[in-house]
Amino acid sequence: MAIASKRGSAAAAAVLLAVARLHAAEPTAPQDPAPDGERIYQTNCATCHGRDGTGEPGKRLYSIEMPDFADCSFVTREPDADFFAVAHEGGLVRAFSPIMPAYGQVLGEDGIRAALAYLRLFCTDTRWPRGELNLPRAQFTEKAYPEDEAAITVDANANRERDVRVKLLYEKRIGPKSQIELGLPFRARDQSPAGGTSGGVGDVSVGVKHVLTHSLERGNILSAGAEVVFPSGDEDDGLGKGTTVFEPYLAAAQIFAGDGFLQVQLLGEIPVDRDRADVEVQGRAALGWSFAQDSGFGRVFTPMIEFIGTGGLPRAGANTFDADLVPQLQMTLSRRQHLMLSAGVRIPLTRTGSRPTRVVAYLLWDWFDGGLFEGW
Repeated sequence: MAIASKRGSAAAAAVLLAVARLHAAEPTAPQDPAPDGERIYQTNCATCHGRDGTGEPGKRLYSIEMPDFADCSFVTREPDADFFAVAHEGGLVRAFSPIMPAYGQVLGEDGIRAALAYLRLFCTDTRWPRGELNLPRAQFTEKAYPEDEAAITVDANANRERDVRVKLLYEKRIGPKSQIELGLPFRARDQSPAGGTSGGVGDVSVGVKHVLTHSLERGNILSAGAEVVFPSGDEDDGLGKGTTVFEPYLAAAQIFAGDGFLQVQLLGEIPVDRDRADVEVQGRAALGWSFAQDSGFGRVFTPMIEFIGTGGLPRAGANTFDADLVPQLQMTLSRRQHLMLSAGVRIPLTRTGSRPTRVVAYLLWDWFDGGLFEGW
């Protein structure tokens, strides 16, 4: 019995070995190789954009300004999503020249992404943060990304006496990582108890921002900045604080899967004259998610929820803490997505009997991407 059992086991093993050899000898379906980005670019793009990405052939052929993909100041600002949209749908999808054809049917998504990966190699200066880290602007939380933008913001009482604040902002990028900012505020408010309305220019601000670290692979960016607010507004009319105020801050952002993101800012307000203004520390955080119409090529909508916590040391000596919640929605207006509108409501969570609910909004122009009347 034992011998028979051993012989049966040997026979079974031989059969299994033969089957395994037959399966090993069977041909398998060939795996599609990864697209060759360099070959795709040089075959389909170089005729107009140049083998080195500088766009010189296109300038000679069509007598129009072509993008320079070797210019880090330009190419790093644009996220892959924008380049992908233009390559897939053609130039008109972002209100550029119709000379740029659509390659979506020719190359497919994988081919376009491979060509984009090769295009990114033309910029060799890694100091420039990528445009994917330039996240949508929240109402109050400062972005960590340095930008070229102009904005007009409006902040008005919704359920108390009239109080409308308007601010003009101008932001200019300096080099790969830095930015300067100018702010010109205006305010109109009811005077109590005398009655009437006061209004005028508020305290003008000048600010700087510098990126400390950034990583597209990790999807995060960290910056430091500071503003100096000068006492240009009339303190008696409630248009200013009557003293210079320093506002240092840290700003950071993290991208999540599925086009979600978190932006945070920690800042302080330090007045020169403590008898005129209070020292404050404020934390801000904005959580949002972006989605686009028309299969990802159309108008972009970004709902956000923002939290603001403010702790102060008033001149009376008692510590205070206030918290606010700001639900909001940003949407792009132009096809080039360089004009954006956002609106929200700042809802007080503390001292609700004395602190008003406020309506907030802004109109933002990313002027580096085109003029006000371009890109529609």
